[in-house]
Amino acid sequence: MEKSVLPPNPTKVATKWALINALTAIIITYLMHFLNVPLKSPLQYVTYVFFIGYLFLTQKEFKEQLNGFITFGQAFSAGFRYAVFTGLLTAVFIYLYYSILNPEAYDQILEVTQQSMEEQNAPSSQIDKTMEMMHSWGPLLSAFGVAVGSAILGAIISLITAAILKKERSPLDIAESAIDPE
Repeated sequence: MEKSVLPPNPTKVATKWALINALTAIIITYLMHFLNVPLKSPLQYVTYVFFIGYLFLTQKEFKEQLNGFITFGQAFSAGFRYAVFTGLLTAVFIYLYYSILNPEAYDQILEVTQQSMEEQNAPSSQIDKTMEMMHSWGPLLSAFGVAVGSAILGAIISLITAAILKKERSPLDIAESAIDPE
């Protein structure tokens, strides 16, 4: 009785790396909080390094599961799935973090936003409207922004890394794999 071999699943690989990235983002968020890193610090962008690195590792692992060959479309698909899953997981965390786990962190964002608008000489009516909207919908809008932003950034980066990682089978590779050794 022959055993059916299922082809590698990009969703499985993407989910694994998205979970790793979400855990990394949670650790970094709390580390930044406990170290009192200012909101405008360049260190706030360190999560992007991990996001890009894990996206690349997603595509690389999927390529290895495909015996070292991957088309541009397969690499893009794996990377984009990772980005979408990461965005959704991170969005859930961001919403919970700002609304339940650490609402003071969101209050800091409100303060920095108000100060920034005042420095830019925005009209007080605009500042009031912005603060009212951010106070009412802030954590939800932040979560939505993270989800959409991750998908867009992931699509762009997936296009680049897919072009780097793609390695399609040559006609010789196809012929060699078709020859039955028996």
